[in-house]
Amino acid sequence: MAINETAQANHDKLFPNHVSTFKETDPEFIEIFDNFTFDEVLKYSKIDDNLRMKVTLASLIAMQCLNEYKAMMSAALNIGVTPIEIKEIVYQAVPYVGLGKVFDFLNATNDVFRSLGLDEKQAGQSTTDPDNRYENGLKTVRGIAGDSVDKMLKNAPKNQQHFAKFLADNCFGDYYTRNGLDVQTREKLTFSMLISLGGADPQVKGHIAANTNVGNSKQDLLDIVTVLLPFIGYPRTLTAINLLNEVIPETK
Repeated sequence: MAINETAQANHDKLFPNHVSTFKETDPEFIEIFDNFTFDEVLKYSKIDDNLRMKVTLASLIAMQCLNEYKAMMSAALNIGVTPIEIKEIVYQAVPYVGLGKVFDFLNATNDVFRSLGLDEKQAGQSTTDPDNRYENGLKTVRGIAGDSVDKMLKNAPKNQQHFAKFLADNCFGDYYTRNGLDVQTREKLTFSMLISLGGADPQVKGHIAANTNVGNSKQDLLDIVTVLLPFIGYPRTLTAINLLNEVIPETK
C-alpha cells in the first residue's frame, strides 16, 4: 500500500511542503489513515475545505487534542480560514466545552499566530453590552431553538431559573450574537463539538433541531459526521447518526 495520488494531493493542499515523520516511523499507519481521511471519506461528503477545517478545529477542542489542533489550525489558515474565524471557533467552544478545556487552546492559538507573524489580538466582534445582552440573547435563542429557554424560565424551580437566564445572556447573548461567523456556521460548530464530547445526547438532539431551524439540512450534518469520523472514532460517529435519525427520520 502507498498513499494514493488523490489523498496526497488533498493532504498537500492543507500541508504544503510538510514532510511527515510518521512516514518514516509508522509508514503503514500513515498510509491507511491518509488514504481514508484525505480520499475515501471525502467521496461521501460535499463539505468544502473551509468548513471542513472549521468543524475539525471545533471537534479537536472538544476532545482536547491540542497537538492535532495546532497542526490543523495551520492547515486551516493555509486554505483560507481567517484568524478572526479561528478565534471565534475557540470562543464558541467556551459555553459548550468549558473554559477549563478551552484555556490551553486559546493559548495555543495565540502561539501559532505569533509563530506565523500574525497578530494574536484580532478585531473585536462583540455586538452586545451589559445592558442588552439578555434581551438580544433571548431574541437570538428564540430564533434558533424556539421557546425552549422561555419554558425553562417559566417552569424551572426558582433555585434553578438562573440557568435559563445564563443560557439567554451568556451562551447566546455573549457568544451567538458575535460577528465573525454566521449563525448557520455556529450551529454546525456546536453540533461538531457536542458529538465529539460524548455523553451529551440530549444536547446533540436539541442542536440537530436548532440546525434545521437555522437552515442547515440533515445532509449538511451527515457530511460533518462523515469528515469527523477519522478524528472522533466509530462509537461517537454511530451515536451521532442514531441521534440524527431519531430527530430527522429517513424517508423511504
